[in-house]
Amino acid sequence: LVVIDHDPARLEGTDLPSVLGDATEDSVLQEAGIDRASALVAAAYVDASNSFITLSARALRPDLFIVSRARSVDSEEKLRRAGADRVVNPQNIGGARMAAFVLRPHVAEFLDVVMHERNLEFRLEELPVAEGSSLVGKTLRETHLRDQTGALVLAVREPDGTFLTNPGPDTRIAAGHVLIAIGTGDELQAVSELLRT
Repeated sequence: LVVIDHDPARLEGTDLPSVLGDATEDSVLQEAGIDRASALVAAAYVDASNSFITLSARALRPDLFIVSRARSVDSEEKLRRAGADRVVNPQNIGGARMAAFVLRPHVAEFLDVVMHERNLEFRLEELPVAEGSSLVGKTLRETHLRDQTGALVLAVREPDGTFLTNPGPDTRIAAGHVLIAIGTGDELQAVSELLRT
């Protein structure tokens, strides 16, 4: 993780590797190591800056996964056109979470704990299915994932991005699928190993 900021005072408070500079400039992104990055998060305060960061990063690394922050709804589509793979609007998310705590407080709190509590026994994980996995072509029933590992598959994401939620036992696993599962760390690790080999 490398932090880029143009304000030296903000960088003083972090012990993470950092670069002082303007992230809209190619040279600053290169200094931060964009050539070997697996992802980039554009979280500047101004949407226009996030657009420039996204455009620059996409030009330097066409294969890079980019998440960009939007403060206004109008900017969301522009950021996607600039090359962001995902756009996050904190105001929308905050409003939706507040409503969820009012309408379904137990569900919202459970998801909060599972997603963010590091010391909780159970957690949610995304597990990609490798090309050479022995599970490719089998149905969930045939894999016996639940029996073998204890983890529960909640959804399957297709290569085109669509989700199949609560997949039935006859759902067939294919290379390129991503399984969304819940379980302990050991259970999820066991599933991950089965999907790789």
